[in-house]
Amino acid sequence: MDLAAAINKGKINPNMPELQPGDRVKVHMRIVEGDRERIQIFQGIVMRLRRGKGANANFTVRRVASHGIGVERTFLLQSPRVEKVEVAGHSHVRRAQLYYLRDRHGKAARMREKRSVEVAAPEAAEAPAEE
Repeated sequence: MDLAAAINKGKINPNMPELQPGDRVKVHMRIVEGDRERIQIFQGIVMRLRRGKGANANFTVRRVASHGIGVERTFLLQSPRVEKVEVAGHSHVRRAQLYYLRDRHGKAARMREKRSVEVAAPEAAEAPAEE
């Protein structure tokens, strides 16, 4: 096995859920400052997924910071620096890449929430009343 194939094979990060464009996520990132480490949370909407091959797979998250300034950050799917990713919700989208969000501000940048139908567990068949 050559070096490139060995690197691309890599280990799969177990803390990575299935992501889709339009998901609202919280990415817990391990930040190193000097000799200290801390966890920083980056919360936003998944703009794009790039599956790639192995270690090249990444996803881009966009959030709106203070004063309406948009911030985008790209994370590697297999990065050991990504502690965990929490999916806070899903949005109804019709595109694979949501670059059009860059041009929208305020209420126009809102995404319509995808509603999932929860199926209730079937109730147990009623037993005959004991007398």
